Formats: sequence, structure tokens, C-alpha cells
Amino acid sequence: MQRKIAVVGTGYVGLTTGACLATLGHQVVCADIDAAKVERLRAGEVDILEPGLADLVQRGLRTGRLRFVVGASAAVEPDTDVLFLCVPTPMGVDGSADLRAVVSVLGEVRDILPPGCAVATKSTVPVGTADRLAMMVGSPIVSNPEFLREGTAVDDFLHPDRIVVGSSDRSAARKVGELYQGLQAPTLILDAASAEMVKYAANCFLAVKLSYVNAIAQLCDRVGADVLAVTEGMGYDPRIGRSFLKPGPGWGGSCLPKDANALVHVAESVGLEFPLLRSAIEQNQRQLDEVLDRVRQACDGTLRGARIGLLGLAFKAGTNDLRDSPAIRIADALAAEGAEITAHDPAISGELPGIRLVDDPYEAVKGAVVVLVLTEWPEFRSLDWTRVAELMDGFTVLDTRNLLDGDLLSRAGLTWRGMGRPC
Repeated sequence: MQRKIAVVGTGYVGLTTGACLATLGHQVVCADIDAAKVERLRAGEVDILEPGLADLVQRGLRTGRLRFVVGASAAVEPDTDVLFLCVPTPMGVDGSADLRAVVSVLGEVRDILPPGCAVATKSTVPVGTADRLAMMVGSPIVSNPEFLREGTAVDDFLHPDRIVVGSSDRSAARKVGELYQGLQAPTLILDAASAEMVKYAANCFLAVKLSYVNAIAQLCDRVGADVLAVTEGMGYDPRIGRSFLKPGPGWGGSCLPKDANALVHVAESVGLEFPLLRSAIEQNQRQLDEVLDRVRQACDGTLRGARIGLLGLAFKAGTNDLRDSPAIRIADALAAEGAEITAHDPAISGELPGIRLVDDPYEAVKGAVVVLVLTEWPEFRSLDWTRVAELMDGFTVLDTRNLLDGDLLSRAGLTWRGMGRPC
């Protein structure tokens, strides 16, 4: 059944949601407060680097199923069936989720919502938010959390593991769930609080898993084990699985850091300690410190005046997202100790504070005492590492993603060091 849908917010979640729902045959209006961004989207220009997304937006514009407007109220029409809230909920100073954007949008549209229009949150919001927002609009709110991974968001939307919908109003929940008819995935109709908790519980479990494997990698370094062999042996166990068992410089991005801190805050607000999740957050900082220690060691203990080359700045390959990127945190920490930072990322251009950003990876490594691989871009594997060795002033390559062939770099005259890998 075709529905009329309004989507407020055109970030990763909102734009992917709008474009994919239009692909499923619905009529979709997407709203944003940035007028210049709306004009670019009307022209089919997508700022977000996300495979397949620009094609879906352009297809939606051609078919007339997808439109873009400025402001939430312009997206709500007399026959709108469902309104999706896809606005940012960043981490506040106390670790809690900042809901001001959500509240602002509801304040703008609550008096013009047509009768029977279901309001659904895709923004990640604390447990209990749906009930609190329902008091603002005088009708139930539906929680419909997203489980999209940057770099595979379109595929995740169109081929989901599950669809979660929650509300105190079962008919409103079913109305939202029916939007996804045709997708081969189980649909879970829950109460609103449980649906909100699913999102946090899933993301924070992944954060714990990543912190665990990073700690195992540190232990492997100290006892002479190979973390790739260890995680291969673990991954055959179906209770553990293979995903999220790759060590790195720490987890980041727009979701895991804020969601982990928000869930700790939610627990504390009801008088519950959450030491497991706190430890995962602390381990994530220790992983960053581990990388910094390795750079200091390669620079004979001091970073002042040391030229450091960075390969990769986005928090994840396949995206141009710098939000809470561990690469940026590492770059900032190195610069704070006096290092001179030159960086290259295939998807990042422009200016960044404290970083000289260059378009050529060989320019990034030129004169560097140490080179750090911080994002798992596959093109870094195919660099001419003999040329890199000739351009560097030092010879140490710290591969925080275990991306490179250590033997190949060794033959080029470089010292390769991975995370939890034998040198």
C-alpha cells in the first residue's frame, strides 16, 4: 500500500530512509533546515558518501516519488500518513542524548498534524522518550529505530536483519511496520520502551565487543600471539560470530560513542551502575593511548617537531564522515604534543585544524618519521611501499587496521607494526 510520508532531517538516516521508502513505492517529502542543502538535493546532488544513495535520490526525483523542502512544517501535508523524525540527538555535556532538535520539530508540526498521522522516531532517543513526546502531541509516538551501517546503509535498509516497531498504540505501530512490506525480514511489534532499548542494547553490545577485541590485541602484543589467528578461532563459534572482531585504533563514528554514554546515563538516572559498559568506554580511550604510545616510541619518546604522516581520517572506509573519528582524535592528540601532521584520505578534502590535508598519499608520507594507517581504505594496500620508504625520513609504519602486508613492507625496507600482530 502506497503511503504519504514526511521525513524530517536529511543526514545519513533521514536521506537513506526517504530515498529507500520512495524506492519501495511511497510518496516521500524530506525536509531540512539548511536551504542550500535542500537546493542541492533537489538537483540530485548528495553530499554524503554512501554507495547507491545518490542513485536512489536521483531515481526518486525522476519518478516524482521524492521531494525536498525547507522546514518541517512544509513537509507535513493534509494527507500525510507517517512523519519520521530523523534529526540529530548528539551527546550532551553530561553524556545524555540531547533531544532539543526532536522537541523543536514536534513543536513546529504538532498543530498541523493531520488526524491519524503516525509520528515515528528514527533518531536514537533514550528509553521513555516516546511516552514523553506523546504528551506533547496528544497522540502516541512510534519508535522505529534504524540499524544502518555507514558505507552499507542502502543495502542495510533494503535487506534488513529485522524491523523493530514499538508503540503503546498497536494500530500506529502496524501502520509504520506496513511501510516495509516486501522486505524479507521479521517485523517485531513491541512496546515503545522496548523498541527504544533494542537500539541502545544492540549498539552498546557492539561497542563492548570491539573494546574486548582491542584488549585482546593488546594482550596478544605482549604475549606473542597473533590476534588474527585468535579471532579466526573465536569466529567459528556461532555464539560469538566473526563480525566486529577486528582490532583498530578505537571505535567512533556518529553512533557508538554517544549511544554508549547515553545508556550509561540512562542507567544512572534509574539508580543502576553499568560497570561493564563503562569499562568498554574506558578501554576505547586506552586503545587510543596505546596508539599514541607506539608513535612516541618510534619517535624516541618525544613528538615535538616530529613529522607524522596519516593515511585515513574518516572513522570508517567508504564514508566521508569525521564525526568522533578515532583518526581525528589521534591527530589532535599528536598535534597537542607538538607533532607536525600531514594527512591524506580519499574522501576528505578542505581544511582541518592542526592537520595539513593533502590530495596525494605520497605527499602525506614525505619526510615523515612515522606513518600511521588509521582508516581501512583498500587503496592503501596498493601503494608503492618502496617509494614510500624512499620518501620517509623514518622507517616505521603503524598499521592500526592490520590492513597491510607486513612482509611486503619489510622487503621495502620498512618496519611494519600492526595491532596484536607479530612484527
